[in-house]
Amino acid sequence: MTSRTARPGTDPAAPPALDGATPIVEQPRRSFVEQVMGLPMSVHVRGPLARDDRVARAVATAFADLRADDAMFSTWKPQSPVSRVRRGELRLEDAPERVRRVAALCEEAARRTGGAFSAWLPTAGGGHPAFDPTGLVKGWAAEQAFDRLVDRLAALGPHDVLLSAGGDVVVACARTDTPDWTVGVEDPRDRSRMLLTVPLRRGAVATSGTAARGAHIVDPATGAAPFRLLSATVVGPSLTWADVYATAAFVRGAAAAQWASTLADHAVVLVDGYGAVRTVTGPPS
Repeated sequence: MTSRTARPGTDPAAPPALDGATPIVEQPRRSFVEQVMGLPMSVHVRGPLARDDRVARAVATAFADLRADDAMFSTWKPQSPVSRVRRGELRLEDAPERVRRVAALCEEAARRTGGAFSAWLPTAGGGHPAFDPTGLVKGWAAEQAFDRLVDRLAALGPHDVLLSAGGDVVVACARTDTPDWTVGVEDPRDRSRMLLTVPLRRGAVATSGTAARGAHIVDPATGAAPFRLLSATVVGPSLTWADVYATAAFVRGAAAAQWASTLADHAVVLVDGYGAVRTVTGPPS
């Protein structure tokens, strides 16, 4: 449900360390890209063993984890458990534990967003809402694979990791001698320009909007596509919730700013239909 607007930038030039600070050291770096869930997904590793085969194997396992979740949650693959639930062949309570866990997270997301996010979306012709958890699954599956990858790489020593799931980004820096990762967010009015850049050492950035994929987001209350905003970008500690909150903010439209101000430990950047940009920061937890 997110537009493909956040992407890793290049590291800034390493400045000399100030007195008493850890010197910034240029570390080996390697990038990996695969198409998963119909999206380009990339992993960037920075650290002394970034080009080691053991890192490559750990990253390959992360991509395999993502493909396994795609097979389980896809609404396009007819034999996935989610497709079977949607057709009424499988009761949700009888679905695999991982599907049930996501369904519970979707219920929590609906509560947190006051219904602006939902896994039960209206169907054509006014039929019963259909189960579609994909708005949460992409960010959640990416974050799950990312956390497992970070744990695997920890056995090789401190490395920094960035994962981009179709443009939504989660990062972690285990090193103290490297610069921040820089995440660029595209301007929805002109995707060749950056709206802003976000320096991060730990956390996530997710964007919802229409610039990349058109009117693909649905308001659960009406079944219509929201139109009040061009994009909503959320920066926070978790990719799962940054992704959910970005979708909910986009659905809320003009009411998003007031709601966003209640999100502890999150910052939300809203671009309205006239191109005006507003940043809202929630309180610390």
